[in-house]
Amino acid sequence: MKEFFGIGGYSRTPEGAWSFEHILFTSLMIAVMIFLGIYLGLKYKDNDKAKARTIIIAAILIDAFEIFKIVILSVRSGDFIDTLLHTLPLFLCSIMLIALPLAAFSKGRLQAASLDFVLIFGFIAGILGTVGAAQNYNTYPVLSFDNVVSAITHCISAFSSLFIGITGMAALKLKNMWISSAILLAFILLAQIANLTIPYNYMFLERHDGTPYQIVFNLVNGNLILYKLMVVFLFILLIVSFYGIKIFVMKYKHKHHLCLND
Repeated sequence: MKEFFGIGGYSRTPEGAWSFEHILFTSLMIAVMIFLGIYLGLKYKDNDKAKARTIIIAAILIDAFEIFKIVILSVRSGDFIDTLLHTLPLFLCSIMLIALPLAAFSKGRLQAASLDFVLIFGFIAGILGTVGAAQNYNTYPVLSFDNVVSAITHCISAFSSLFIGITGMAALKLKNMWISSAILLAFILLAQIANLTIPYNYMFLERHDGTPYQIVFNLVNGNLILYKLMVVFLFILLIVSFYGIKIFVMKYKHKHHLCLND
């Protein structure tokens, strides 16, 4: 068990990014997540109580696993404060540690906007965080505490997004778009403050960390100001795109309905 949790360090050599073990493990995790998202989504599509309960359970589980991770990492490092400061939920993918509980436990327009937010970012962040966090598989063995817990929390994020989409829990009402954007901008602001005071690389705002944001980083030749502005712009563009698609679909349905009645 000490070997799995990395207490005293891992004796096994990491299999490496994009190794057979990396691809097999993440593929299995994603396959299970997609199956559960589709199965439970279709099963509870018309059951409001079950839908709400599922999101509540997902919110509790994602934060419980993260707290458990912090405890184990603190035991390993022997410094709880330092561990806590370097595991704050201010990365792009870890936004779900706060956004998902907001979607589960808040009320009114904040809850509606949070459900929209999880729908928009949950699946993308979950998949990228499960498969795309290649640096983790260069650092830790595939079947290790670090990678397994990371995969679980990211898959909960992706599951929640898929479940919300299938069950229609996210209304994507245009009046809530500014709240969804405000949630994102608030996280980015907190991440930037943390970057300047800790410092650390939260939300990939200081460097790309070998993630797909390297494309953006290289595009602006490493200019941090342009890099940050472009990353934020892409996030906002993604939000606007989801609401825009919903408006287009609704207008198309309305127009099609009028044509059928003529």
